[in-house]
Amino acid sequence: MKRKNIVMGIVSLSTVFTLMACASENEEPNPHEGMDMDMDSNSEESMEMVGSDMDHSDMDHSDMDHSSSGEVPDELKAAEQPTYDIGSQALITDGHMAGMEGAEATIVGAYDTIAYAISYTPTDGGERVENHKWVIHEEIVDAGEEPLEPGTEVTTDASHMAGMEGATVEIDSAEETTVYMVDFTLTTNGEEVKNHKWVTESELSPVE
Repeated sequence: MKRKNIVMGIVSLSTVFTLMACASENEEPNPHEGMDMDMDSNSEESMEMVGSDMDHSDMDHSDMDHSSSGEVPDELKAAEQPTYDIGSQALITDGHMAGMEGAEATIVGAYDTIAYAISYTPTDGGERVENHKWVIHEEIVDAGEEPLEPGTEVTTDASHMAGMEGATVEIDSAEETTVYMVDFTLTTNGEEVKNHKWVTESELSPVE
């Protein structure tokens, strides 16, 4: 009788341990559970970030004031012997916006100066613009006579883009060259651009 009780006790304990083990297994969280959801969420966020960068680039170009009044700073000197004479044609080989590269330009003005690529945060609250081309030496407030070094922070009175005039800008690069004011037609939509500022000599080639 005593032996029978011992056996029954062992069986009962075994049953209890088995049930506990099953419950533990059922309650154990699945390490992969929700992973697909997180991955999908991260992927969507990554795509949104990439899309935002692309939109920002497009926005910068669309904010560009393609045409201008043709007015230039009083102290800007006309080039004495420009490669491309006023009234002549030239091909734009390196454009700053969609529809510019490959367009045939008419030279409206040619000036010897220093062209700067700049980065800045627009005064109208827009997103930061990187490596904008071009602002010339005469469009920098209190620029002095010497070329500005990369990394220098200055103020510009150029108004090529929304929020540029009066902005504090950082000089990215400087190029002593002849800059041209040009008329051309965008290759993308046929829009006529008048007195565009600026195209450097290295961004033009002869029309064949």
